[in-house]
Amino acid sequence: MRVLATYNIKGGVGKTAAAVNLAWLAAKSGRRTLVWDLDPQGAATYYFRIKPKVKGGGEGLVSGRRNLDDLIKATDFPYLDLLPADFSYRSLDLLLDQEKKPTRRLRKVLKPLSGQYDVIFLDCPPSISLVSEAVFIAADALLVPVIPTTLSLRTLEQLYAFRVRQELDDLAVLPFFSMVDRRKGLHRQIVAELPGQWPDLLTAAIPYASEVERMGVEKAPLGSFAGCCAAALAFEDLWDDILKRLSIGKFYEF
Repeated sequence: MRVLATYNIKGGVGKTAAAVNLAWLAAKSGRRTLVWDLDPQGAATYYFRIKPKVKGGGEGLVSGRRNLDDLIKATDFPYLDLLPADFSYRSLDLLLDQEKKPTRRLRKVLKPLSGQYDVIFLDCPPSISLVSEAVFIAADALLVPVIPTTLSLRTLEQLYAFRVRQELDDLAVLPFFSMVDRRKGLHRQIVAELPGQWPDLLTAAIPYASEVERMGVEKAPLGSFAGCCAAALAFEDLWDDILKRLSIGKFYEF
């Protein structure tokens, strides 16, 4: 089982779109896939047409009193399940802080799922917090969408610095460009220059596209309703790049 977290300190950079679309591609290839929507806003949950409610709330999850199998919901897509968001997640930092070894709690919660899923995506809220630290311990890799602007690059540098301070040497940080508007000179410049400076940068870049915004209207992953658009094809390239970087084996694609 691989645990991949879509994460950025900054909001509005395309984390949820990445989690939903990459999870759909993973499931489409026959991988048993789970999305855990950790953001109390519940955008990923909304995209999958599922009510943002977890029985027992975040406390039941963090304490281990709730069985995850009772909380996971099937989506409309084969091999793709969802652990929904819940508004109580806004207090997840406080709930974790009440536990022993709080930063290792999410890892412990996910461990029983190792025989049930091949890939788990954690869609994370934008912050550096106790929840973030727990995600960093639980995840094999952070998938970090970065808009090609100066401020977004600054937040990426902050994330790398935080990883060094916390001695998270085993955590892969895989940034990729998101919401790229090639009509803008700065976007073109950064996309052209950064690969030489950031060796971990994934090669695929997700364009700014109206089809991605339509995910909220369709309540579905991009590939299920606009699979031939530029953004959908870019997510396919991104997923292929992730598979290669993390040496995730091939599965039958139906």
